[in-house]
Amino acid sequence: MAATGCSKNATHVEEFLLAGLHILPELKQFFFVIFLMIYVLTLAGNSLIVVTVSASDHLRSPMFFFLSNFSFLEIWYSTSTAPSMLSCILADGSSISFAGCLMQFYFFTCFAIIECFLLTVMAYDRYTAICFPLHYTTLMDRRQCLKLMSSAWTGGFTLPLVTLILLCRLKFSGEKAINHFFCEFAPLIKAACSDTSFIEVYVFFFSFVILIVPFILIIMSYAYIMSAILKIPSANGRHKAFSTCSSHLAVVSTYFGPLIAIYATPRTDGSRNLSNVLSLLYSAITPLLNPVIYTLRNKEIREAWRKTFQKTP
Repeated sequence: MAATGCSKNATHVEEFLLAGLHILPELKQFFFVIFLMIYVLTLAGNSLIVVTVSASDHLRSPMFFFLSNFSFLEIWYSTSTAPSMLSCILADGSSISFAGCLMQFYFFTCFAIIECFLLTVMAYDRYTAICFPLHYTTLMDRRQCLKLMSSAWTGGFTLPLVTLILLCRLKFSGEKAINHFFCEFAPLIKAACSDTSFIEVYVFFFSFVILIVPFILIIMSYAYIMSAILKIPSANGRHKAFSTCSSHLAVVSTYFGPLIAIYATPRTDGSRNLSNVLSLLYSAITPLLNPVIYTLRNKEIREAWRKTFQKTP
């Protein structure tokens, strides 16, 4: 619980100071270049997947439809935090307005929730494709794909509104520094001087449900998938079926692991530095891994790129 000793004149602050990553001065430029390259490669890689899927007639299946939407999401997910992180590294901290801080928190949370939902939808797509191959085109027709996609985006933008309203009602005074490189929930709560007991309990259970329920659904889907794969008589058929799932499994493990460690487990003061490192992993590194993993593991995308480059004069 944050300190409750607000002065009588305490009110919403006009701006916060993002303290950044506490990098040694002699290493600032090095890390700035590294994370700038990561951000640029993230934008380029995910944009390339979106363009490739949109332009290729051979990538019209639901799997690539969801992958294209997932890559589009990763562009915005990374953009919601990368600019403030780069600014913090270069200037050894960065100021952000109160409204801007809340908007960054809101959009980052929206994109994080949408990503949880999309990964779950992608697992369901693989489940229907492998467990019900004869009915796959009926179960996952274009109308159903659009319905699943719109539900994920709508839910992602709607669910964080209660948390945003609760944050707007908090009071801040005195020390306005946030020990982070973007406006995440835990550092914001620590900076508040009013009672935060209710919002902390609410966000803990909210995060637990939003993270654990999709994760359990994904695990259940892959339990059925593995059972179906083991029943395939030919080794080549089993390998082909598993190869369509391995990329998704890799992304799920790198994304849900850090998020569950931060948001679905009780917080302690000693875990804040670890939380910053994990936040860096899922906000900067994971969006870059998406195009890398799918490029290395997906033969159809590599083939589409090869044909595109061959047509280029």
